[in-house]
Amino acid sequence: MTKLRLAIVGAGPAGIYAADIILKAEKQFDVSIDLFEQLPAPYGLVRYGVAPDHPRIKGIITALREVLDTGRIRLFGNVLYGRDVTLDDLKQHYNAVIFSTGAVRDADLAIPGIDLDGSYGAADFVSWFDGHPDVPREWPLEAKEVAVIGNGNVALDVARMLAKHAEDLLPTEIPENVHAGLAASPVTDVHVFGRRGPAQVKFTPLELRELGELNDVDMILHEEDFDYDEASKAAIATNKQVLVIDRVLTKWREREVGGASRRLHLHFYAKPLEVLGEEGRVTGYRWERTKPDGAGGVVGTGEIREIPIQALYRAVGYFGSPLDGIPFDEKRGVIPNREGQVLDDNDELVPGVYATGWIKRGPVGLIGHTKSDAMETVRHVINDQANWWAPAHPEEEAIVALLRDRGVEFTNLDGWHNLDQHELALGEAVGRTRIKVVPRDEMVTVSNKA
Repeated sequence: MTKLRLAIVGAGPAGIYAADIILKAEKQFDVSIDLFEQLPAPYGLVRYGVAPDHPRIKGIITALREVLDTGRIRLFGNVLYGRDVTLDDLKQHYNAVIFSTGAVRDADLAIPGIDLDGSYGAADFVSWFDGHPDVPREWPLEAKEVAVIGNGNVALDVARMLAKHAEDLLPTEIPENVHAGLAASPVTDVHVFGRRGPAQVKFTPLELRELGELNDVDMILHEEDFDYDEASKAAIATNKQVLVIDRVLTKWREREVGGASRRLHLHFYAKPLEVLGEEGRVTGYRWERTKPDGAGGVVGTGEIREIPIQALYRAVGYFGSPLDGIPFDEKRGVIPNREGQVLDDNDELVPGVYATGWIKRGPVGLIGHTKSDAMETVRHVINDQANWWAPAHPEEEAIVALLRDRGVEFTNLDGWHNLDQHELALGEAVGRTRIKVVPRDEMVTVSNKA
């Protein structure tokens, strides 16, 4: 039977789904899969990109864990591709590699003042409140009035975490340093800005509903945003998700407001123009009022507005990062590919190299879309046997020896179980579900304890 030694770089949902699909689908090969992850723990953005008060979404970890716990996939955590292991190394030990490294950088928002002190990328803030080991422990939460630019789920996560009272996050797995930072925040008003109207938002009804459930937070909407044009009315009439969103917003508009200590404002039809500042710091935000163009888009009205703020978060999308030795599309932030088969600068297939997830298609779609995406890539991996590499050292212990020779302090699946149980025990001791370990060195130490 033909042996397939497969490396997957990135242990988030995309990488784990790809591994699961190939193990279930392939009967003609003896498949051996090694999963490499730069963090000491698996699960990628499910662990480090989903707000801690989203236990229902984080429940996907249960399904991912079942895949890893089959015992048919080896996990090498705390291994950074390009530093600890290279493309040449993978060619020496595997027949092929699938890159599933995702998209973790913030997309740019090219407006004046975006680089002022107090202007942040949402991805960095999400990494902080999710306890990512490679971001600072402290976050400057000094603003009373904050703007969030974007109308997707990440924008709502950021707005909700800023507006929510810290004690209401204690039942979650929020790290101790994050709770302390949020508890000291003086925030009173969070403003969320979207370029288009309420019927064209990108967030989901679930995310929106959760905003309205915040304790001691008033939801502020503006009637001028709900004079729907025909395109918006058609979207509400024909799209169930848009209909639900409209119903939620309608209920909020009927609420009495004024009694809460914090306010969360939703602004629609607002095109970003400029982040205002003085002495290098954010002091305000300026936008242009837009209006429907009759086809689901918007055009400018020429009316300029501004509000005072002391901090701004851009949540206008994620962007992929280049990988050593792998083609990269700088405009789209993805690995150029055809159905997951990586392409070089001449649009020719790169033998043995594949991509799946956001680094393949860009940061679009929910976690569930990752399965069908992985199936497409895996189909080509299976059918491309003629393009596989011929590794000189395919034996499974060879890569272990390589990492040890280089002094790489890698973690494995048993190590993740150790860390998982340790975090659960930390939480149980204080009546909480889990308390995340944040420092990388501590994660590794706990994982690799005897």
